[in-house]
Amino acid sequence: MEPLTTAAIAIGSVVATKALEKTGEKVGEALWDKTGQFLVKLRKQSPEIVAAIEKAPEQPLDYGKAVLEVEAAAKADPEVAQATQELAAAAKAEPNPKFAEILAMPNLAKLADKIGQVVMPGGTGNIENMSF
Repeated sequence: MEPLTTAAIAIGSVVATKALEKTGEKVGEALWDKTGQFLVKLRKQSPEIVAAIEKAPEQPLDYGKAVLEVEAAAKADPEVAQATQELAAAAKAEPNPKFAEILAMPNLAKLADKIGQVVMPGGTGNIENMSF
C-alpha cells in the first residue's frame, strides 16, 4: 500500500470511528484498539495533527495537510509507521458496513493521489478541505 494512501485511510478510520461512536454504532475491537494505538504513537510525533483529527468531524479537517503530516511522522518514527499500517489493515478488515460506507465517502485513494501530485516536483493538483 502506498504511504499516502495508508496515511489517508488511517486518518479516515479515526474520523469514521468517531462518527459511528456518536451514533451509537460499534466497530470491531481490533479497529478500536488500533485507532487508539495510532493516536498515542502519532501524538508523540505530531500532537497538533492529533488534536485536529480528534476535532473532526465537528470541525473540518484539512485532509491534505493531515495526510502529509502523518506520512512525515511515519517516515521519522518506525512506531508511527507501524501503527499507521496496522490501523489501515484493521480498517480494511472492519466488518461494520456503515464504517466502510463512511470511509469511502471522501474517496481516500483519490485524495492520496492528489497529494502525491502536489508533492512531486513539477506536480500540480488542487486539494480542498474535505469534511463528513
